[in-house]
Amino acid sequence: MNNEQRRKGILKKLKASNEAISANVFAEMFSVTRQIIVADIALLRASGYPIRAEHRGYVLEKVEKNDIVKRIVVKHGMEEVKNELYIIVDNGAKVVDVIVEHSVYGKLSAELNLSSRYDVDKFLQKVKESEASSLSDLTEGLHIHTLSLKDEESFDRIVEQLNELKILVDYE
Repeated sequence: MNNEQRRKGILKKLKASNEAISANVFAEMFSVTRQIIVADIALLRASGYPIRAEHRGYVLEKVEKNDIVKRIVVKHGMEEVKNELYIIVDNGAKVVDVIVEHSVYGKLSAELNLSSRYDVDKFLQKVKESEASSLSDLTEGLHIHTLSLKDEESFDRIVEQLNELKILVDYE
């Protein structure tokens, strides 16, 4: 089995599974090392496959065909993160990621996959416990979010409410 066949096999297993699959399970399945599987997952992600890492393994995000994908550009400090994310999820959107454009490193992004207040609270707790700085600290609070939504009306409400907070810079 060559590299391409193995990656196709990984995708096939992820599509068929409702559970996370660990790198070790894939390694045993395809008779390779765990490190090779980690590299395969990175290549699949770079090719655009929405593979999320969880504590129990990898999951392929199930994207609904009717979902609308939008981007918003916002600028604010840490004190507004909770309000921003609550507005988005309360209006039925999923916060797929956060992206910053750094002057030296270029585009930096991190998957978030937040779709409820519970997800937002867990994310904020993790940030607080880790004492890590946010990506937007690199750009004085300026960052981009990719959103996944069911309808344009939800997006319009998000834009309106973020405008009211005076943190929305642009959207597409």
